[in-house]
Order: sequence, then structure tokens, then C-alpha cells
Amino acid sequence: MTTLSQAQIETFRRDGFLAPVELFNAAEARRWRADLEAFERTLPPGPVAAGDRRKLHVRLPWARTLVEDPRLLDVMETLLGPDILVFTSTFFIKEPGTDAIAAWHQDATYFGLQPYEHVTAWVAFSEASVEAGCMEFIPGSHRRGQLQHGADAVPGSVNAGGQTIRDAIDTTGAAYAPLRTGEVSLHHTLALHNSPPNRSADRRIGYGISYIPARLHHDGSQPASVTLVRGRDHGNFVLEPDPRTLTEAERVAAHGRAYGLYRTLYDEQIARHSRAAA
Repeated sequence: MTTLSQAQIETFRRDGFLAPVELFNAAEARRWRADLEAFERTLPPGPVAAGDRRKLHVRLPWARTLVEDPRLLDVMETLLGPDILVFTSTFFIKEPGTDAIAAWHQDATYFGLQPYEHVTAWVAFSEASVEAGCMEFIPGSHRRGQLQHGADAVPGSVNAGGQTIRDAIDTTGAAYAPLRTGEVSLHHTLALHNSPPNRSADRRIGYGISYIPARLHHDGSQPASVTLVRGRDHGNFVLEPDPRTLTEAERVAAHGRAYGLYRTLYDEQIARHSRAAA
């Protein structure tokens, strides 16, 4: 069983993030990268559609196997308890020498999950150095509560809503969280973080997996869909199918439904926050 030390748990509780966590080796991460890039070669030419980087654990068997890797789930059980769901997963990719960024934000903003207890595991499929545009966190910022954000405010954002915090924030003590290939970072849903452009010669590829305890609920117009990866379901969400049990056509259809619902509920949250800020 893979567990966090008591010191690591205390660091996460205090700072709202923990990095690096050594769960996987570089060879494993390179295999996953090869799988991802093989999938990318099947996509139409041109800009990548948002849905082709999100919720892919519902479509790709190897991604489903990764999100339920016992090493990840053992760590998550330490932080979240025994009943664990994957709310979403996203490939955050910055091409070499490009200006793509993530502005200062909190993951919780447009997820609609209550209470604020989910944790993101960010798995480095490539080197995520400071030069490559690794994440930067403000220690202890998860205790500030949910802050007001604006959507579509950041050109070139790797976040679906292009969100950024509206008001000036105190970034005193902000710390970069570089990762080597195969390492993992963990962060609380309210932790303030950003990431600068990738100035390295390689792609910066991270797989962000949003884990939630099954006791949470979604406050949107309809139940969100999730993947049960450990323990029991509490009946607060719609469960997504396992792509390893489906045909390719069924996988594509299941992913389309899952991402479509996710995007609908995400857009609802954007509208809700925009009305509140008006």
C-alpha cells in the first residue's frame, strides 16, 4: 500500500498542495505519453477540441486504468476517505516555446461541488520544470475560501473557462512545484495556482485527475456524471461506464455523453458566477 507520511499529510493540510510525490517512474510516464500521443494522431488536423483532452478516462482504456491505479487511490484514501470518485480528468498540454498559460485560479470555481473537499492529482507525463511552465502555488491559500473569478479573460489559457481571479491577490510566498517525469503533485480544490508559458524544447504534459469523496454533491440543474474508482457509491451522481468493457463505438458515444454533460454543467456555473459578479 502506498501511503503519505504524517509529515506529508501535515504539509498538504497546511499549504493546500504537496509536490513532488514519487508514485510512478519515468518509464511508466513515457508509456502513458506514447499512448496519449497515439490517440492524438487519430484526431482531425487543426486545433484540438476541448473534449479531446477532457474526461478521456471514459473513452481510453489505459486512462481508466491509470485513474484507478492503486498507488494513486491509496494516497487519495488517506486524504478523502474510502469512497472515491473521479469527477473529471484533463490533459494540460503546453507545446514547446508557446505562450499558453494558466492564470491564477481555483479549481473549485466552476465545478459546482459541495463541500470544497476535492483533490487534484497532477501526473507529469514529461518534465514539468520551471522553464517548462510548471504550476506555482500560494501556500495556505486554500483557507481563503472561494474567490470571485472571471471567465474567458485569458487568451491562450489551458483551462476550459479561461478563468482568472478578478481582484488583485497577494502572491507573497508563492512557490513553484516542478516535477520530473513520472512524479505527481497534489492540490486542494481551493488552492490558488497558476502556470507560466513553456519555454523548454519539449511538450509539457500533465494529467490532472480530480478525485472527490462520494459524499459530495453537485449543485447544478442535473446530477453530474462521475467514475467510481474505490469503495461504494453514495447515489449523488450518475456513474460512467468502464471503457474497458465497451466497443470502440460505445466508448466514443459514452465519452461524448460524459463530456457533453460536464460542459453543460460547467457553463451553468460560469453563468452563475457571472451573475453574482454583475
